[in-house]
Amino acid sequence: MPRFAFEDFTPGTTRILGPVTIAKDEIVAFAREYDPQPFHVDEIAAKDSFVGTLIASGWHTCSINMKLLADEVILDSTSMGSPGIEELKWVRPVRPGDSLRSRMTVLDSRASQSRPAIGLVRFQFEVLNQNDETVMVQKNWIMFGRKEAGLAVNGNRAFPPAQSPSPTPEVELAPISSNPYLEDLVVNQVDVLGRFTFTTENIIPFATAYDPQRFHVDPVAAKESLFGDLCASGWQTAAVWMKLLVAQRDRIRDAALARGERPAKLGPSPGFTNLKWLKPVYAGDTITYRSTVTGTRTSASRPGWGMASHHNSGVNQHGEEVFSFDGVVFWERRPER
Repeated sequence: MPRFAFEDFTPGTTRILGPVTIAKDEIVAFAREYDPQPFHVDEIAAKDSFVGTLIASGWHTCSINMKLLADEVILDSTSMGSPGIEELKWVRPVRPGDSLRSRMTVLDSRASQSRPAIGLVRFQFEVLNQNDETVMVQKNWIMFGRKEAGLAVNGNRAFPPAQSPSPTPEVELAPISSNPYLEDLVVNQVDVLGRFTFTTENIIPFATAYDPQRFHVDPVAAKESLFGDLCASGWQTAAVWMKLLVAQRDRIRDAALARGERPAKLGPSPGFTNLKWLKPVYAGDTITYRSTVTGTRTSASRPGWGMASHHNSGVNQHGEEVFSFDGVVFWERRPER
């Protein structure tokens, strides 16, 4: 029997997970695949960036926290996944050689009214570096099976596939004739970032490294889970959004350079809210990602920069929304002449 079930998480209790040391090669490898911005992949280019030094992708920090949680709690529990993340803040950069640990606090717990065999536990995770500085704070709910219910969800796929698949919509990539600075962004403008197909071959390696729950790494065991089949880690779903966003920005940058313009720069993000994993992303699913500008404001602390807010989503080949969140990012203002 698993060590941890719903009843074992008492509000107010705290536990330390880790530590783990983050090597430069690991930072660069993750970023090259999912977040290849200069300040994540190139030490020299990073010196001329918003931060001024090589740092880990924020999505990498999220994934590291997930791995600590999986290794020390989730893999020996009745966990049935998480519906999403309420709020996440990237407070300080994570640099090569940093030693990270996560302080896990149980904030609340409640039994499910609709599914008596399941309870929900609300956690706060504070990721600390070797100097006891907080680098990330995350709050979210996780679903756990109750002790008296055991693990009996065998083959009962809680998220049935769409019965009438609609044709996969054509993806129109964002126009690359523009080179928007903060002042040029149009509220409510929707950019289609691109499309990505999740496969067994790309789901399992990510999950093995960062989220090795059975429904992410074992196709046979996944069929006996709540999800009924192999599905991607939610953190991979989010990281692919970042991958396609960077690719779009690269297209815009290259077009600007070809016209002899200096490309507008983006800085890091301080965090996000309302991240929702609305439906599992199964092996074979193709997700189309979009980003919508929802607001802009100038930065009081960073001359020449502002903040752009955006709503982001992913829709599968059946037209079902599987993923969404609200984010914010530092965005360069138009230089004064």
